[in-house]
Amino acid sequence: MAKQYKVAVVGNRDAILPFKMIGFETFPVNTADETKKTLRQLENDEYGIVYLTEDFAQEIPDVIQYYDTVVTPAVILIPTHRGNFGIGAQKIQDNVEKAVGMNIL
Repeated sequence: MAKQYKVAVVGNRDAILPFKMIGFETFPVNTADETKKTLRQLENDEYGIVYLTEDFAQEIPDVIQYYDTVVTPAVILIPTHRGNFGIGAQKIQDNVEKAVGMNIL
């Protein structure tokens, strides 16, 4: 039987509240340090996917870079209710370019 991983959403309480309403486990954070601590805990608790709001991701680029090198959890950046920073879209474009060898987007 395949291992079952959990899904989490981390970020500003207001931005992640809608995810709670559709059944995701949410973890509100207020600082970069809280974000780092929460991500470490989720990794230890065997979460397979962690959605993280871009506003907190931009405060911890070294941590995001680390999670780009591990299989789980997959940290996926999402925009907030305040708008899009473009970080998530850039990461997708970079990964596609790395996989395909050119920018096809």
